[in-house]
Amino acid sequence: MNLDQILILVAITAYIAGALALLNYMLSRAEIAKRAGIPLAALGCVVQFGELAYRWQSSGLWPLTNLYGSLSLFAAMSVLIYLVFAFRYDLWFMGGFVLALAAIFLAYGLTWDEGYLPAVPALQSYWIKIHVPLVISAYASFMVAFVSSVLYLIKFYGEQRAAKAAAPVAASAPAQRSIIVGDAPNLERAAAGGSTLALWLATLPALPNLDIITYLLIALGLPLLTLGIITGAWWANEAWGHYWSWDAKETAALVSFVIYALYMHLHTRRSIQGFWCSWISVIGFVSIVFCYLGVNIWISGLHSYKM
Repeated sequence: MNLDQILILVAITAYIAGALALLNYMLSRAEIAKRAGIPLAALGCVVQFGELAYRWQSSGLWPLTNLYGSLSLFAAMSVLIYLVFAFRYDLWFMGGFVLALAAIFLAYGLTWDEGYLPAVPALQSYWIKIHVPLVISAYASFMVAFVSSVLYLIKFYGEQRAAKAAAPVAASAPAQRSIIVGDAPNLERAAAGGSTLALWLATLPALPNLDIITYLLIALGLPLLTLGIITGAWWANEAWGHYWSWDAKETAALVSFVIYALYMHLHTRRSIQGFWCSWISVIGFVSIVFCYLGVNIWISGLHSYKM
């Protein structure tokens, strides 16, 4: 194995081990699991950036010209953004999911590793060093927002299910004043009654806090995506002589932009915050995956990942 392969193996191993540690922390709240998971996440992220830098230095070629390099940066940026937000807002309970997704995307990227090959002429531009990192960083922000949205929905539906289960009991029990004042009182009652699932869900942050986390991540990703689309248009004009051609990739990116812009607009309405905005975030990330992988792999166009 050469150094490049060793670095990739170290990164994937660190992500998998870190994901297991942080999943354990989410389920048990054991501090030792968190202390093990944090350095593993940081190690995988640093090693990934180091591997991309090594490729650039050893080959003299910008490493983001193929799908492997792009997915590698996507995984690394997802973990980096997660770590920044986790240190700021104590989001270690999300780490298992973020690291697991990062490992999956990186492992999938390896199936597209074409080695050190020069890019096609249209990609041999300084714009590739601006446009691609911007877009990939936006995608990474949306991926972490997707995780927080899914956790919001899991807790929301868990509370609804616990409420239905508690309804017959409440109807037959004598009236009494509730002493539970959390955002998910039925989950807390079920947890107090010994439900393992309810106990885990009740330990997640309050639903409004999960909603705010998603909002902050999308507030980071949307400007990055906007700049990515703008710089992509400038690059297209230089490469192909027109700013916009309604290529499949451009159209898919515009759809994703509209979905996340709609999220930001609707989040100003209290009646739509939380549940509905979480679903918009999930749909938005599905559109990102289609824009990122579906268009580039399954649909022929100017943006297909061909060397």
